[in-house]
Amino acid sequence: MPVESGSSASSRQAKQKRKSHSLSIRRTNSTEQERTGLQREMLEGQDSKLPLSLRSNLLDLFGQIEREFENLYIENIELRREIETLNDRLTAEGQTIDGGDLTKGALKAKASHSTSQLSQKLKTTYKASTSKIVSSFKATTSRAVCQLVKEYVGHRDGIWDLSVTRIQPMVLGTASADHSAMLWSIETGKCLLKYLGHAGSVNSIKFHPTEQMALTASGDQTAHIWRYTVQLPTPQPVADITTPCDDDIDFSDKDEADGDGDGPNECPSIRVSSTTLRSHQGVVIAADWLVGGKQVVTASWDRAANLYDVETSELVHSLTGHDQELTHCCTHPTQRLVVTSSRDTTFRLWDFRDPSIHSVNVFQGHTDTVTSAVFTVGDNVVSGSDDRTVKVWDLKNMRSPIATIRTDSAVNRISVSVNQRIIALPHDNRQVRLFDMSGVRLARLPRSNRQGHRRMVCCSAWCEDNSSCNLFSCGFDRQAIGWNINIPALLQEK
Repeated sequence: MPVESGSSASSRQAKQKRKSHSLSIRRTNSTEQERTGLQREMLEGQDSKLPLSLRSNLLDLFGQIEREFENLYIENIELRREIETLNDRLTAEGQTIDGGDLTKGALKAKASHSTSQLSQKLKTTYKASTSKIVSSFKATTSRAVCQLVKEYVGHRDGIWDLSVTRIQPMVLGTASADHSAMLWSIETGKCLLKYLGHAGSVNSIKFHPTEQMALTASGDQTAHIWRYTVQLPTPQPVADITTPCDDDIDFSDKDEADGDGDGPNECPSIRVSSTTLRSHQGVVIAADWLVGGKQVVTASWDRAANLYDVETSELVHSLTGHDQELTHCCTHPTQRLVVTSSRDTTFRLWDFRDPSIHSVNVFQGHTDTVTSAVFTVGDNVVSGSDDRTVKVWDLKNMRSPIATIRTDSAVNRISVSVNQRIIALPHDNRQVRLFDMSGVRLARLPRSNRQGHRRMVCCSAWCEDNSSCNLFSCGFDRQAIGWNINIPALLQEK
C-alpha cells in the first residue's frame, strides 16, 4: 500500500485549507467558470458517498446562499452608516428622532426591499409617527384602577351575551347556551328571575328602552319578547378588591375548576313569552330594539336580518344582501339606523329614517368575520373582527377608518361607554382590554387564577347609571363579572 510522504500530505492539507478559506470570501469578481472549477476541485479532494452530481448541486446552492447573505450583510452595513449619519445630524440640530423622517427617501426604499432581521426591526421601530394604526402593545403612561366588584354565577353553560336595563330597577341580564336567560341584582349578585321559554341556546338579550320588557334571540330560530317584574334585594357590603390594571403583570393561566352549575336557589321563572317572532330559517344570533321600542331587528344565520313590528308581530322588512351568516346587529340610540355584521367580512348600514325608502351601505374594512359592529352616541361606528382588529368609523365619511386597533387575539362582541367614550374589547384569549376612541390603549382588566375569566370572553356591556359596577363581561366559563373602572381624566384626554 503506497504511503504518502509528509511533505506531500502537508501540501495537500494546505491546499485544501486555502480552498476552504476561499469559499468564505467575496466572489463578486469571480467568473462562473472559476467557481465551477473550484467546486470540481473541492469535490474531487473530499471523500463522500453522495453522487458527484448531487454534491455539485448542493455546493452550488450553498454558494448562492452565501452570496445572498453577503449582499444582505453589505446592505445592513450601509443602513447602519446612514442611520448614524442621520442621528449625528439630528443631534447637531438639537432635535429628536422622528419616525416620519427616518422612513423617507433612500432609507425607506432600502428598508422596504430588505428581508434581514435588522432592516425589519428598523421598519418596525421607526414607523411613521402619523400612522393611524395603533398597536395594542403600546404601554400606557398612567394606570387605571380596576375593581372586581361581583361575580354572577348560576348558568349551566357558557354565557353568550349580557345587557343592563336602561330604567329602574337596574338589573343585569345574561343569555346562555343552557337555553335560559337570567336577570340579576347588580349589587348582590343574586338571581332575580329566569326565562325558560326558548328551546335552544339563548344568544342575545336586550332590554326595552322605557318598559320592563326583554328581547332574546335563540338557536330555536325565534326571538321572544317577554315582560318581567323584579324586586331588588337589600345590598350587602362589598369587599375592596382594587387592582391596578397593569399590562406588564404576567398572571397565571392556571384554570380553576368550574362551578357545579346547580343554578341559583329559589329563583322564579317565566316559561311563556308575550310575543314570539318567527320567519327565520336559521339560528337567530342577535336582536335589538329600534329607537322608541316599537320595532325590533333580528339577525340570523340564514343571511338575513328582519325588522318586526312589536305590537302586531308582523314582518316589516327582510334585510338581505349578506353572503354568509350574520353574527350581530345593533341599532342607533337616537336614530332609525341599523348595522349588521357577518362572516362575509363586511358590515352593512341600513337607514330607515325615511319611511318611504330604506338605503343600505356595505363596508369592507376587515379580512375575516366581523363579530360585531356598534354605534356610539356621536357619529361613529366601531367594528370588531376575528382578524384581530377593531376599527372606528365616521358615519359622515365611511371610506376609511379614523382609527385602527390591532390586538393579539380575535375580538368578540364589543361595547362603547356613552359617558366616557371607552371601547371594551372581549377576546378569545380571556382578556378584556380598554381603548379610547382614537385607538389609544387605556387598560387591561386583571386576570389570574383568583379573579377574571378562565375561558373565552364573549361579550362586554357598559352601565352608565350604576356607581358600583360600570362594566360587565361574560364568557364561556359560565360566569358574568361586574367591574368598577376608574380611568384618570388625564389619561382619557390623551
